[in-house]
Amino acid sequence: MSDKLNILLERLKAHQRTLILAMAEHDGLPAGSALRQAAELENVIAAVEAVAAEEADRARRGGPAAREPRGA
Repeated sequence: MSDKLNILLERLKAHQRTLILAMAEHDGLPAGSALRQAAELENVIAAVEAVAAEEADRARRGGPAAREPRGA
């Protein structure tokens, strides 16, 4: 599972980086929608990192893989 999470994390980070670099190409402030998208990506990146850390912790402890939603 951690491989899939890492792949997802890299895709999200790459997309966020592309978006930020595109915003940097223009003078002035970026559009609000672009700023929101970058912020939303940051939140999703943080969530994926948290799930990956939980999965790694469970694997170290020898626990079952997380199949239930977080907080359940």
